[in-house]
Amino acid sequence: QVQLVESGGGLVQAGGSLRLSCAASGRSFSMYDMGCMGWFRQAPGEVRRFVAATSRSGSNTVYADSVKGRFTISRDNAKNTVYLQMNSLNPEDTAVYYCAAKVGLSDYDIVSKYDYWGQGTQVTVSS
Repeated sequence: QVQLVESGGGLVQAGGSLRLSCAASGRSFSMYDMGCMGWFRQAPGEVRRFVAATSRSGSNTVYADSVKGRFTISRDNAKNTVYLQMNSLNPEDTAVYYCAAKVGLSDYDIVSKYDYWGQGTQVTVSS
């Protein structure tokens, strides 16, 4: 079983930055086995939406258009941790942010394709 635990959320003013972390663990687990690590977010009353994903080595990254140029996803397989650096935050970024993992790299933006999920961390951006 794989556990994902997010941290780093909080309250920030518009224009500010936050760095989210997602620590992965499990019996005989190595994050390198996860071909794709992703971040999703869910605002109140809305569906969970794709934010960013990174490949096994971290050399390939993809972003939702709404965060491109402002957010950066990265992973440290040695530390079993994936990060989401969020800059130039605006109130529309307010949501619960979830870390997710799956073995394959395809369908990286589809919620149902991910095998493991964290519990989420709240990000609130005030205007």
